Amino acid sequence: MKRSERLVDMTKYLMERPHTLISLPFFAQRYGAAKSSISEDLAILKHTLAGNQDGILETVAGAAGGVRYIPYLGKEHAENYLEDLAVRVQDPKRILPGNFVYLSDILGNPQDLRQIGKLIATRYAYTKVDTVMTIETKGIALAQAVARYLNVPFITARKRSKVTEGATVLVNYISSSLDRVSKMELPTRALPKGSNVLIVDDFMKGGGTLTGMQELVHEFEGSIAGICVLCEADFDKEKLVSDYLSLIKIDQINQQEKVISSKPGNFLTETDFSRF
Repeated sequence: MKRSERLVDMTKYLMERPHTLISLPFFAQRYGAAKSSISEDLAILKHTLAGNQDGILETVAGAAGGVRYIPYLGKEHAENYLEDLAVRVQDPKRILPGNFVYLSDILGNPQDLRQIGKLIATRYAYTKVDTVMTIETKGIALAQAVARYLNVPFITARKRSKVTEGATVLVNYISSSLDRVSKMELPTRALPKGSNVLIVDDFMKGGGTLTGMQELVHEFEGSIAGICVLCEADFDKEKLVSDYLSLIKIDQINQQEKVISSKPGNFLTETDFSRF
């Protein structure tokens, strides 16, 4: 196999298995090449990824070592995407009753999900995350995108359990959007005890839903690795959570005048982009 062919196949193999340690002997056997040639190939790939600020190739020395691909975007990529996304969110046609915002087109777009998933995975690339958690239904695609780049499972809390999921753990929480007590459930076998959980959601007003997911994690004796939302409404209610990240911050929604004002959230200032 020519070097160019090896590089293409090696890149594809590593990117399909993020955060997975692959031994050099595996690649040597796969391509029928010397370890020295594989090392040279990996050096080319590492340099290219770093130059494009589109991922980190880590080498682990020793008998049990190897190489792994870490999805990781540079700050310029993040800024450009979030500034563009903030402009798109300001479309007045997105305004929904109750000061909500229509985001289904973004959450249904594979390119947006790829970019958002990799952005959030960048922030938590070096944080211990065992599981990504969200609540039905809009957050499911988002959680799946993040879990794909962190290479961990994702789980979904439900407002009403399904018979196919068996026994569940139920918690009550204050739904800030409805101003009432609501409930959410998670199957007992969905989350191993003591897991580090990254909570993601599509939209946050007061943060009540996020506190409910926090309570569920604590019921499983787990810990919170982080909380990240696609959009936060930052204009009409105090937040029930304080330690969270948002990709987009919406400062104003005026249904009468058909105006949405938005900008990138605190994600950019709270994320370390200096690993390249």
